[in-house]
Amino acid sequence: MADVIRSFGRALAAQLSPRMLALSLLPTVLSVVLWGVLLWLGWQPFNDWMHHQFIEHDLFRTSGSLLSSVGLGMLKTLVVPLLAMLLLLPLMILTALVFVGVAAMPVVVRHVSTRSFPELVRKEGGSWWGSVGMALASFAIFVVVFLATLPLYAVPPLALAAHVVLWGWLTARVVAYDALVDHASDEERHTLMRTHRWPLLLIGMVSGVAGALPGIVWVGGSVLAVVLFPFLAAVSIWLYVVIFIFTGLWFEHYCLHALRGLRAARGEQE
Repeated sequence: MADVIRSFGRALAAQLSPRMLALSLLPTVLSVVLWGVLLWLGWQPFNDWMHHQFIEHDLFRTSGSLLSSVGLGMLKTLVVPLLAMLLLLPLMILTALVFVGVAAMPVVVRHVSTRSFPELVRKEGGSWWGSVGMALASFAIFVVVFLATLPLYAVPPLALAAHVVLWGWLTARVVAYDALVDHASDEERHTLMRTHRWPLLLIGMVSGVAGALPGIVWVGGSVLAVVLFPFLAAVSIWLYVVIFIFTGLWFEHYCLHALRGLRAARGEQE
């Protein structure tokens, strides 16, 4: 636990540095431009298609009854755009994650390793393709489970709990791989991810709380979310980027510290 807290403090200090704050701008701009174009071209057709599906399958009555049963009957007229936004949210997360991985994580790795762990030997047991494969496979599972938990948004506390668990699992798999990809061998990475799985999951869960906040804000202000969707989407993307970078810093500090400890315990050169 002490290592988790120590790594958190170092990651927070690094995140507040001008360099890391500036680093969040490029992935945000790339994501906003991409989604600005996609929403400009496809939002209304997608919304119309969703509306047609609700009419064809009598989902307005079903959703209206469900919302009324939990005291949210006033949202019946907003159910289609809200559901459309919730379906797009995982894709926005994936976009931000990809751009952070490509544009930001290499900088995060260099920043942490050169400043805090310059003595660590780079064994490069992973690869860029391995990182992409891990991210895509993990995110595919994430999306399936996310869609399965959409009904929980009728009860925001349950939605928050589900998001925390999902984000904890996703970040522990994806970010830990990226944190060790350059410095650990394949065997070292598997050993660390097994022996430190609970601290890594804890870091992922705490990061999951932060990762859930943008989505919960959308649901908490449902009417404004529909009206201000483009603005909230841009703000949410930036928040996700900052959260991803901080999470990367936290995992990087923790994982490289654990790697140094593993090599010291084995009597190997760091």
